[in-house]
Amino acid sequence: MPIKINTSSVIEAAGSKPKIIREYIGNVNSGSSEISIARMKSPAGWIEPGQRPEFDEYTLVLAGELHVKTEKSGTIIVEEGEAVITKKGEWIQYFTPGDEGADYISVCLPAFSPDLVHRDA
Repeated sequence: MPIKINTSSVIEAAGSKPKIIREYIGNVNSGSSEISIARMKSPAGWIEPGQRPEFDEYTLVLAGELHVKTEKSGTIIVEEGEAVITKKGEWIQYFTPGDEGADYISVCLPAFSPDLVHRDA
């Protein structure tokens, strides 16, 4: 039976500046541990601590520019209309140095959880 999600939950974000995370599907908003789907709005100059998550993350940039720093590939710049896939166990760091920040969709498999993200101290 289909389940309609009428609203999102705002999730507290890590990082250097306030970032808005609106979870539509996931542990908090729908009780779904299999997958999480959230819309992120990161301001200009935002930077998140590095992390080594236990989930794959699929990210689609709707506007602006998202930078993804990795151990092996350096920094990947993901622009409007582009996407990036990061795999569980890889060290990554997200940031938005551009003047407009970034608006993007994030899908995590399994669902995002603070216990699974393993952020740097």
